[in-house]
Amino acid sequence: MLTWRPRPYLKFVLVRLGALVLLAVGITLVSFILTNLIPGDPAAANLGQRALSDPAIVAAFRHQHGLDQPLPVQYGKYLAGLLHGDFGTSQRSNRPVSDELAEYVPATLELAITAVVVSLVVGVGLGILAATRRNSWLDQLLRVVSLAGVSMPTFWLALAAFFVLFYKLGILPGGGRLDPGLDPPPHVTGLYTVDSLLAGQWDIFGNAVFHLIMPALVLAAYTVGLLTRFTRASMLEVLGNDYIRTAHAKGLPGRTIVFRHVLRPALVPILTVAGLAFGSLLSGTVLVEQIFSWNGIGQYAYQSALNLDLPAIMGVSLVVAVIYVTVNFVVDLLYGVVDPRVRLQ
Repeated sequence: MLTWRPRPYLKFVLVRLGALVLLAVGITLVSFILTNLIPGDPAAANLGQRALSDPAIVAAFRHQHGLDQPLPVQYGKYLAGLLHGDFGTSQRSNRPVSDELAEYVPATLELAITAVVVSLVVGVGLGILAATRRNSWLDQLLRVVSLAGVSMPTFWLALAAFFVLFYKLGILPGGGRLDPGLDPPPHVTGLYTVDSLLAGQWDIFGNAVFHLIMPALVLAAYTVGLLTRFTRASMLEVLGNDYIRTAHAKGLPGRTIVFRHVLRPALVPILTVAGLAFGSLLSGTVLVEQIFSWNGIGQYAYQSALNLDLPAIMGVSLVVAVIYVTVNFVVDLLYGVVDPRVRLQ
């Protein structure tokens, strides 16, 4: 019988934490290098034509934002600022990037988390249904649906959903996080659904959920298709094992076999796909937020790229990368929860 020995698992956690720190440092370096390789002049993107004709104004702009210093010096100052929570100052708005990220990141997290929850519930559920009814008409139908979800571009699906559900049928709102005229709930987390619940504003909560439905479903479509296919394949692999046939021979109920003896061993590849899918959801929000006027990090990244706002671009890259790495760290920890062999290695 396998037992949980805490020391090997603690070592496993510490190794993953160390790798997380190294990855974070590497991300800052790669983000800084790639951002500075972008062709274009930040001064030209942020100053007007009249200001650009004055060398003194251009020099003052470069000095204010440290653009007149060597790249190693700029990176050293940027890294030192990060250690104190300072992401630099936006060249477009002259506001701290950390303050702007605090405004935009919660909106994207609310959208991405909702899409992930929908993806896990629907995708894993459909995958289990397809695996337990292998080669039936329902299995064939779910395979076609999952293939369609994986194949359709997110931006096309967003435009189609906007046209049909908002413009033609009018059953869902077309954009924004709340209806015009409604004030956001008191700021606690920045997530309107959570903050409205904390404040007891049920009308705001219902409206925020109503606005979440269409962009969250659009974002979740690809991930639902992916999880359905992976769950089905992983479940079928476990269903072919001898101990599953023995469980059937003992007369165990089918539901017990599926959820206790099949799903748990099949969760490891499902968790891997779910972690990768969360990262893809964060990157996919750029176009979805533009289409649905969702004031999140996707819109912020788009505006920052248009204005060649280097500190803002690096801030967005760093936040998304750290969230992605953190999610994968959590997935690594969950391996040890669902698979006892990981705890012993």
